[in-house]
Amino acid sequence: MNRTSRRSKSRRNRSLVTRPAGVVAAAIVLIALFSALIGRAYVVPSGSMEPTFHGCAGCDNDRIMAQKLTYYFSAPQPGDVVVFAGPPAWNVGFESRRSTNVVVRGVQNLLAAAGLGASTENILTKRVIATGGQTVSCRAGDPAIMVDGQPLVEDYLLDPPETDADFPGSSRACGGEFFGPVQVPEDSLWVMGDNRTASADSRAHLGDIHQGTVPVDNVRGKVEFIISPPQRMGRVDHAQP
Repeated sequence: MNRTSRRSKSRRNRSLVTRPAGVVAAAIVLIALFSALIGRAYVVPSGSMEPTFHGCAGCDNDRIMAQKLTYYFSAPQPGDVVVFAGPPAWNVGFESRRSTNVVVRGVQNLLAAAGLGASTENILTKRVIATGGQTVSCRAGDPAIMVDGQPLVEDYLLDPPETDADFPGSSRACGGEFFGPVQVPEDSLWVMGDNRTASADSRAHLGDIHQGTVPVDNVRGKVEFIISPPQRMGRVDHAQP
């Protein structure tokens, strides 16, 4: 075999090696663009949204698909089930695990951007109860969560509640301790879990700088589907409370 033939064979061998790697890299970049602009999948981290989403330690948690398109044209509305990045006060104990190796860390971040790896953000999912300018509360004697003085009808809640919510300073109607009134700042959301007695939601962060509310800029998408496990697949109900 002459030198020219050997060089030609070497180039073909390199092509056979690099072509699949290039296809994989291109696919990851396309998925990352889709995730950044259109939507991506998330794993439900806990049982705070039962029965809408299933989640528990060590079990087969629901995997959900959230899309971004709706919020390019309109703001989140009461009843919307959203995924959002927790504000600083919500992130106690959260740790984004990343390698100290620059190359490995870069790959981890790319996979996270594509929705194929753990996010660098503390991603949570809750239901929007009130939006900017509205006042939310639940006090002794209230028949339910109150928004602008009107009781909410919330057929999506876990019933019966997971834990007892009828003790001094609380009620089953409130899903836990009394709170408010809180006027939601503009461009912010008051969010709560459907598993009302087992959800560390806006009520748990009333002492922070946002009064427990979540800036709209933290919202990462509107949840539309449960995509796995197969027996749980289906659309998500965004019933207005």
